[in-house]
Amino acid sequence: MNERAANKAFDTWIVICLTLSVLACLIPFVHILAVSFSGTVPIASGKVTLFPMDFNIEAYKKVFGDAAMIRSLAFTIFLTVLFTALCMVMTVAAGYALSKKDLKGRKIFMFIIVVTMFFSGGIIPEYILTRELHLLNTIWALVLPGLISPFYMIILISFLAGIPDALKESAEIDGSSQFGTLIRIILPLSMPVLATLSLFYAVGRWNGFQDTLMYITKPELYPLQLKLYHMIQNSQVTDMMRMEGNAISTVVPESLKAATVVFATVPILLVYPWLQRYFVSGVMTGAVKG
Repeated sequence: MNERAANKAFDTWIVICLTLSVLACLIPFVHILAVSFSGTVPIASGKVTLFPMDFNIEAYKKVFGDAAMIRSLAFTIFLTVLFTALCMVMTVAAGYALSKKDLKGRKIFMFIIVVTMFFSGGIIPEYILTRELHLLNTIWALVLPGLISPFYMIILISFLAGIPDALKESAEIDGSSQFGTLIRIILPLSMPVLATLSLFYAVGRWNGFQDTLMYITKPELYPLQLKLYHMIQNSQVTDMMRMEGNAISTVVPESLKAATVVFATVPILLVYPWLQRYFVSGVMTGAVKG
């Protein structure tokens, strides 16, 4: 096999692998979307695959008809924006300082930070600490514990280390302070990695569930994921009552689950197109050495 034929075969293999990967990600979501728009009988009989059967929007009426759901959506958007902004401020501040090779104690700081990636105190000490700080049932219980991700900070440090020192020295010679160099020189050059890390922080906070289940009991502070969890739990109780003849429901739990998954997924999906121009170069940070 000559080189041209080998390259063509390799390209074909890559296309096949990428196509299978896309289908593996896309088909489950299409199925969930089809279930959310299907009637109770096809869902109960397991006939729904990739297309809705007995088109029905009762599940969405139930989701959008709950005023508390809209309130949880607004609160989750505010929480995600606040969390992402504070995380980026902390990550940039720490990452920029640790990217400077002349920082005293830099290796010790990095060692301490890396240790936290492999060892943690555990859920119970974390809960006790949060309780003792009187953060339970406050928005800060969902913000403060995760302000810096060591992994994301190391990615940022790797990116900043690739910016030529001569550029920073030129700014300092022109009279720029450290803060001015960071704002006017470093951050504009770091937009790809900043956008990518912001997306990672935002998606992580948007999908966060465990901490909300532990720290939040006030309904007015329910993020979207926790609100959906309680809605599904209530729908299962209603379904059991319906089976016993005590209640009548036109929405099966599977349909409601699917509708809530779509309701929780679509808003964060809308963020991707705005960050697409930075995302590819951002995720490649650190992949090429030299």
